[in-house]
Amino acid sequence: MNFSTINWLAVIVATISSFAIGGLWYSPVLFGNIWMKEVKMDKDAKVSKGTMFKIFGLTFVFSFIIAVNLAMFLNDPKTTASWGAAAGFLAGFGWATMSIFILTLFENRSWKYRLIHAGYTTVTYVLMGLIIGAWR
Repeated sequence: MNFSTINWLAVIVATISSFAIGGLWYSPVLFGNIWMKEVKMDKDAKVSKGTMFKIFGLTFVFSFIIAVNLAMFLNDPKTTASWGAAAGFLAGFGWATMSIFILTLFENRSWKYRLIHAGYTTVTYVLMGLIIGAWR
């Protein structure tokens, strides 16, 4: 493992991109209303600032770990933006989405729920891979 050849700015931007995608993906503009219905969440329910800080803080940490992991897989001078996006798709769809599908089968979740999370995950990984690959 050679962390010295990782573009850390690309990793940070890739991490932040997951917030941008998530903000849009889980908003009423895209799938927020459907997702809230699927999890039986009240859109008017209040969440404390401490809870929100914890959620967003941990989300940043977990997204950073994903981006670093993807950067390690793409840590080759021949990596391009297109290969980064393809690798992101392979990891997002092939590993993460299939894991989501398996876990949610046991939770007896709806296919709407599964597809919303799987779509977010796959799109996020593709964008992360694109960013990391483009900035090699």
